[in-house]
Amino acid sequence: MKRRDFSRQLAGAGLGLAAAGLARAQGGPVEGQHYVKLSTPAPVSLPTPDKKVEVVEFFWYGCPHCFRFEPLLDSWAKRLPPDVALRQVPVGFALPHQVHQKLFYALEEMGQLPAMHRRVFTAIQEQNQRLNTEADIVAFVGANGVDRDKFAAAFKSFSVATKANRAKQLSEAYKIDGVPALGIHGRFYTSGSLAGSHERALAVTDFLIQRARQNA
Repeated sequence: MKRRDFSRQLAGAGLGLAAAGLARAQGGPVEGQHYVKLSTPAPVSLPTPDKKVEVVEFFWYGCPHCFRFEPLLDSWAKRLPPDVALRQVPVGFALPHQVHQKLFYALEEMGQLPAMHRRVFTAIQEQNQRLNTEADIVAFVGANGVDRDKFAAAFKSFSVATKANRAKQLSEAYKIDGVPALGIHGRFYTSGSLAGSHERALAVTDFLIQRARQNA
């Protein structure tokens, strides 16, 4: 979902991803067409001695495309080799995104993210729960077995605010303007709209992981 179009989605209008085919050159996906190479590298969270390649998925709970991408990403992640590390980063384009950033990181702080991540997506995308205010979010997590008081404290904590701010800075460093999008080791990014589909975006990511390994 494009940053400029998120308000349309809040009003109930969906966005379509580009359906252009993934043209193949001799060297694979085409830079500038199927992926972007960053002119200035983005930060990588892995320690310098760590030889792993970092892949970052940028998403928003309010994005229907992100919801549909989630099972594909899960399946892809299960096949990743040991030298690839995947992490998810919620974007903070505007206030609704920022509230969901705090939801994500508060659940992470409490160790509840694995149990609650898909439930949050489902509540918003299939059950029409907006979850756009702190009160609605606290009520939702409480109804799903999370301690309300501890969650509310985490939601307002300095640690969560810091993580949300870093997530916003990272999406800006990658120059992300829509989700879902995939950043590869601080050097490249791709998306369904660039590659032509969610599945092709993951194929392009595989290609870019290899490039990152080769430092190409």
